Amino acid sequence: MGTYALLVFIPALCAVVLVSSLGPQEVHRWTFFFQMGWQTLCHLGLHYTEYYLKEPPSLRFCITLSSLMLLTQRITSLSLDICEGKLEAASGSTQSRRPLSEHLCKALPYFSYLLFFPALLGGSLCSFQRFQARVQGSSFLCGSRSFWALAWRGLQILGLECLKVALRWALSEGAGLPDCRHLQCVYVMWSTAMLFKLTYYSHWILDDSLLHAAGFGPELDQRPGEEGHVPDADIWTLETTHRISLFARRWNQSTARWLRRLVFQRSPSWPLLQTFAFSAWWHGLHPGQVFGFLCWAVMVEADYLIHTFANQSVRSWPLRLLYRALTWAHTQLIIAYIMLAVEGRSLSSLWSLCNSYSSAFPMLYCSLLFLLAKRKRS
Repeated sequence: MGTYALLVFIPALCAVVLVSSLGPQEVHRWTFFFQMGWQTLCHLGLHYTEYYLKEPPSLRFCITLSSLMLLTQRITSLSLDICEGKLEAASGSTQSRRPLSEHLCKALPYFSYLLFFPALLGGSLCSFQRFQARVQGSSFLCGSRSFWALAWRGLQILGLECLKVALRWALSEGAGLPDCRHLQCVYVMWSTAMLFKLTYYSHWILDDSLLHAAGFGPELDQRPGEEGHVPDADIWTLETTHRISLFARRWNQSTARWLRRLVFQRSPSWPLLQTFAFSAWWHGLHPGQVFGFLCWAVMVEADYLIHTFANQSVRSWPLRLLYRALTWAHTQLIIAYIMLAVEGRSLSSLWSLCNSYSSAFPMLYCSLLFLLAKRKRS
């Protein structure tokens, strides 16, 4: 990262100061607004480079922004734990004349948690309590079990990378989204989104492997209901589900749980819309991201109404099988549409997507949402 590392170290230092000096009722509000304000300023710098200067951003800066977003997860998770009473506040009393060495000793675990290097590169969110337990507990790992777990992850990554090469070759032979015509755009949209998904799956498994090697993998003695490791890549569920709402909960699963706790459960009104709007803010507020996440919120709301109506109306198993097959295909195509909007980011990419035949799929769900919502009110 070079000098860009200061963009991560400064908010981490400020977060530790806030956590160590503020009371439980104030700590979350102040840390949240400071961290999101800092992250937003950094994202605005990226906007300035990409959209005003028309220059490609520095790769180091992009990596730093990714680490900063992961740092935001850890800071807000820590402040929420203190605010909800799951963790004792370190502030004690700001007027107490404790020696500096004692203050530093209390702050050191927070520093190690926020700047834990493997977690800044990626991987699922780990709570402060679990982090402390794994650091203070035994670091012994069963050699053969750990080896086979990492070997299996390595084979998964190899298979995903081979699929990516084949899919990239197939895409290079055809037209891109700006040049496609009619129903060809649907194929281009689906195959491009699949390429993005394979990249995400590969990175998530690699991140999970790094955390596993560092001793933060799944616990063998974990009890039911106890907080533990949450893998981000639930590939089977993501590729087989016919529910957009389930896809939203399982895509980047630890981040989805963090958003649910941070926004959804704390929103008195319109929690679904607020959650996806905050996700767009956290990701950087690029035009494609704002459109994509708000579209996703509408699709999830439509998904709830459509499947509730279908469960009451579709009775025979052949019709239910047909319904499941059609909704699976529609779910995958809508997710592909959203993914291209979010990953395209710019207005030009978004315009190409919206002007393609692919827009018919979210429009169908929007129409069904309007009709079923009207039926529900009447």
